[in-house]
Amino acid sequence: MTIKKIVIVGGGTAGWMAAAALSRLKSGISLEIQLIESEQIGTVGVGEATIPPFVEFNQLLNLNEAALLSAVQGTFKVGIQFLNWGNVGDSYIHPFGNYGYEMGGISFHQIWRKLRQDGDKRPLQAFNLETMAAYFGKFARTVDYQREDLPPMNYAYHIDATAYAQFLRVDAENRGVIRREGKVSDVTVDGESGFVTSVTMEDDNKIQGDLFIDCSGFRGLLIEQTLKTGYEDWRHYLPCDRAVALPCKREDGSPPPPFTRATAHSAGWQWQVPLQHRNGNGHVYCSEFMSDDEALDILVSNIAGKPGADPNFLRFVTGRRKKFWNKNVVALGLAAGFMEPLESTSIHLINTGINKLIAVLSLDGITQTQEDAFNRLTGKEYARIRDFLILHYNATQRDDSEFWNHCRTMDVPETLTEKIDLFRSNGQIFREDDELFTETSWAAVMMGQGIMMDGYTPVADSLDASQIKTEIDEIEKSISHLVHQLPGHSEYLGRYCPA
Repeated sequence: MTIKKIVIVGGGTAGWMAAAALSRLKSGISLEIQLIESEQIGTVGVGEATIPPFVEFNQLLNLNEAALLSAVQGTFKVGIQFLNWGNVGDSYIHPFGNYGYEMGGISFHQIWRKLRQDGDKRPLQAFNLETMAAYFGKFARTVDYQREDLPPMNYAYHIDATAYAQFLRVDAENRGVIRREGKVSDVTVDGESGFVTSVTMEDDNKIQGDLFIDCSGFRGLLIEQTLKTGYEDWRHYLPCDRAVALPCKREDGSPPPPFTRATAHSAGWQWQVPLQHRNGNGHVYCSEFMSDDEALDILVSNIAGKPGADPNFLRFVTGRRKKFWNKNVVALGLAAGFMEPLESTSIHLINTGINKLIAVLSLDGITQTQEDAFNRLTGKEYARIRDFLILHYNATQRDDSEFWNHCRTMDVPETLTEKIDLFRSNGQIFREDDELFTETSWAAVMMGQGIMMDGYTPVADSLDASQIKTEIDEIEKSISHLVHQLPGHSEYLGRYCPA
């Protein structure tokens, strides 16, 4: 069965990202793409923070960065600040760029550990451009200052997710994607193959398709309600199961910082995502240890202005579908699974799901090999991200609430235990299966939350000590010089992409 019609069920960020990317396939071939959405069904739309691969996604769509950011109240993001995670009062930044650079094939954090043992007192953060830019509220893109002796600026965006979907809708419709307004009332499945053949709208209009993309949110209209795919529940590892979102105007007059903030509270954590004229705020929490009213009170007490809307309460089960691709249905976004936005991976998983779909897709038909490869690769990606999120909860010394006592003492996957043990012994971090998070990411969170290296790789002792000293002095000097020269983040936004 050749693929001539692709039907995307659901709009929002996931649906329109899929539509915009798949519309690039239409050039020169006969392919019809329809997207069904209803204005009566709200989107979750709280995923306003992104990570660097999202920048590449928009570049591949050939979207104008300044125009995009202007349309979505966008700001730049160089990392995430974590407050109160290891202990109340602790603070660290998980940056998007690397600490220093490899020397003699050895990771920089191990070189730093050797120097620390030899008496060097400089913090690791001094050797990372993004961390220092975040501390001083500075920003510029690498292209604005590009010099070989200066490090690149790695960044992502903070966006209004609803406005982003609208921006992509215009792009996708200009490329021939057809939008159908309304709700799906029925789904028809072929009795022999089990493939979905069509969906019926409430107005009795029947829309046939060869490949269906399920972007219908938590309910998974096609992947779960129709195909009964099953769900893998990860709440025993990630116990938070509620969130309340609440935007606000920034009334204190402060400029938007170039980073997301994640502040741990007594039974969860609060996000702050700075857009140009407002903040996106939310509180993710565990209903076993905190009531909805208490969660809302904590959030309202810790935002930088008056609420700009009514609170939006969300319920979720952390985990993933047992299959992301089942028969001729591919699930993206919340329909595929959910991991809380602690490391801004929600939009990223839509992005990589689309990338993998396009990579394995053949318009000649759907094969079991495609389905199996997509499911295996996506499953590994979810598991690696899951372990990284668990690390934030488990690596804590907090004992001030039942929630943190539970997180500190809970069982964690063996894959995570091994990673922590190896790092603690000599700073070694192995990235597996092309996983998303880098050595710097793992090192930043582990050390930021109190897991320290007892030693370093013995190979570091074979390096020339004076040459190492000269090189790291130059790294610190170039970062310090660059941060001093950079414009303030707010000034840069006003010049480059004012909302």
